[in-house]
Amino acid sequence: MNLHPLKVVFYSIIPSPYQRDLFHALSQRPEINLQVYYLEAEVADSPWSRKALQAYEKVLPGFFLSWGASRFHFNWHLPNSRDADVVVLNGYQNFTAQFLLWFYANRVPCLFWGEKIVANSGGIKGRLQTFLVEGLKRCRAIVAIGSRAQQDYQQRFSKHPIFNIPYYCNLSDFKSTVQRPRYPVTVFFCGQMIKRKGVDLLLQAFDRLIQAGAEARLLLVGREAELPEMLQSISAEAQQHITYAGFHDPEYLPQFFEQADIFVLPSRYDGWGVVVNQALGAGLPIICSDAVGAASDLVEAGVNGAIVPAGNADALYAALMHYVFHPDKIAAASQTSIAKATAWTPEVGAKRWVEVLEKLTDLDEIHRKEM
Repeated sequence: MNLHPLKVVFYSIIPSPYQRDLFHALSQRPEINLQVYYLEAEVADSPWSRKALQAYEKVLPGFFLSWGASRFHFNWHLPNSRDADVVVLNGYQNFTAQFLLWFYANRVPCLFWGEKIVANSGGIKGRLQTFLVEGLKRCRAIVAIGSRAQQDYQQRFSKHPIFNIPYYCNLSDFKSTVQRPRYPVTVFFCGQMIKRKGVDLLLQAFDRLIQAGAEARLLLVGREAELPEMLQSISAEAQQHITYAGFHDPEYLPQFFEQADIFVLPSRYDGWGVVVNQALGAGLPIICSDAVGAASDLVEAGVNGAIVPAGNADALYAALMHYVFHPDKIAAASQTSIAKATAWTPEVGAKRWVEVLEKLTDLDEIHRKEM
């Protein structure tokens, strides 16, 4: 048993609003003395407004190199973390994480906290990723973001303790007393308007829904990106039932979830998808592809939503039909999501972190005594 607060240092990429909810809850735990370091203050493809940092947060000086969709960070003036009880790395494709793994991990317990690793397809980039992932073997344990990631890490690192702590965020502003469904039924998507998010599939399925006589509208919120060209492939009639509301910071999103009756995230790949947490908090039926990390943990197929094969517009259309033409299913799924949301607060996430950190530090103490 630890008699003093554990000194825990997190290294993360940027001050994500969703991670910061969890960090704040963790900072309130008496068992934890928290410090969070970010590798950069903001990135162009995540255009959140910058918010004031807490006393336990700091952005490290540095820069990054881009290679396709990947960014490799280099930071300096790194803090001395040798007196930390645990160092948690949220990311491995950066100099800071690799430096800590190769030069600190033998003295300070390092944990990796991450989404499922997406393998690069060969070439120099693939070989570099293989080398960087190899460094994770020096971690004391892996903390996966979601059940799907946990399964992947159990296969990759069979000798390591593997835990599952997904993203937990503040859902209090998303709570709603609205009785669903309303008419027209509002289908809602929140995210970048790109093919990786499956927006083209959603537009196709929604077009078929309108052609089938559904009384529905589609509400889109997020960066416009590829939306104009994707809209060209659907009928003029369907376009009349679509509202695009642009990008909004997280604090303005509850008003859009309030308008919705069904939430859809049909991504071809999504490591987690915090918008699914928010849909749960708003009490919405949730339709996800099976390539969305959050689907396995937050969506119970046939109970509070549906999980469809990624890239399958027909399956997505069938799932939408099931709810739009059966209002009683929307009402039942809505109530289930409301009930499930109580287990996904930042306070619950912080408690899970404390349990994992205390377990690992206790095991580390036993190991040192046996040496």
